[in-house]
Amino acid sequence: MAKIITRALINAISTAIYIILVASLLFSFQTSTPTKDIIIIPIAMLLLFVCSAAITGFLVFGKPAMLYLDGKKKEAISLLSYTIGILFLITLISFIFLIAYYNLF
Repeated sequence: MAKIITRALINAISTAIYIILVASLLFSFQTSTPTKDIIIIPIAMLLLFVCSAAITGFLVFGKPAMLYLDGKKKEAISLLSYTIGILFLITLISFIFLIAYYNLF
């Protein structure tokens, strides 16, 4: 069980780090992009969306799917549940920091 929780923690933290890196990259482009409307911007954003969905899907669902297909259904469900739970906690903590930052109590 500890191995599953450790793997879930690694999956969730890896996903959170990936999201932070992509958001930081987009935030840094905010001031450096030209104001011209060009077709490459929506194309790039859609490509980023599809690639991000594939990467986060792999990080969250990859190992549980492999375990499930290997017949280890209980372990697969546990790993997926713990990963989603940890991601939820990371999301909750980020919203708490956001609320504290903007004093919205």
